[in-house]
Amino acid sequence: MKRVAIQGGLGAYHDIAARNYFGEEIEIVPCPTFKDIFSKAQKDELLIGIMAIENTIAGGLLLNHDLLKINNLKIAGEHKLRISHTLSALPGQSLQDIREIVSHPMALMQCSDFIESLPHVKIVEHEDTALAAKAIMENNTPGVAAICSKLAAEVYHLEIIREGIETNKRNFTRFLVLAHDEMIPEIRKSSDIDKASLVFVLPHSEGSLSRVLSVLSFYDINLTRIQSLPIIGREWEYQFYIDLTFSNFERYRQSIKAILPLVGNLKVLGEYVEDKHIVAD
Repeated sequence: MKRVAIQGGLGAYHDIAARNYFGEEIEIVPCPTFKDIFSKAQKDELLIGIMAIENTIAGGLLLNHDLLKINNLKIAGEHKLRISHTLSALPGQSLQDIREIVSHPMALMQCSDFIESLPHVKIVEHEDTALAAKAIMENNTPGVAAICSKLAAEVYHLEIIREGIETNKRNFTRFLVLAHDEMIPEIRKSSDIDKASLVFVLPHSEGSLSRVLSVLSFYDINLTRIQSLPIIGREWEYQFYIDLTFSNFERYRQSIKAILPLVGNLKVLGEYVEDKHIVAD
């Protein structure tokens, strides 16, 4: 049975993404933080990780980009999940009974319209959507509801008061599946690799980025995402995280060789199969 480390508790959206990606029985290893995923994997080469990297509403998770760069886990795959939130509480309660709502700040932000319709309710931030649901169950707290997934409500025996309370229904999160090199062939969806993620540094000179993009275009490589982050201690200099898709793996490899003279500290974060389907929670 595969063991998969996630940030958050059982029933978190990371849990759902992991189960959807593997489509088989897996053992979930909950971690308090994203950094802990890498720390646990450092001690266990068979441990797989899954980590959110971007959301269609909130954008990229910047700290997670740096975790990819400084650790040796590689991207073995990706999974895109539609995020749908519920308001869940102890059984037998109605919306009128709720005096406090608790959840992760991101989930609270994504449900702002629903929350604003309840001016009498106190809002409390929590480290994780699923763990917020767990706390309500463990403390047997009436009058308090969690914004969490359907799975979390089920896992912690809460009753769903409202479903689909997110403001924007086009709320999707992209998760990365992470593993050590020797595990990657077993985890990839297929051998038809058509996507890659890279990070590199560019010289602080005019046209440096455009030259790299021109080379990639020449090799028929499609740039699907670019994220710049400042380099600590080097004012106004940036590192660039990019996602590429391609139909010819050899042409992609040639393009990497071609941009090497133009960039510094290039690291291939992973070569994997693009997830072209979005799974609803």
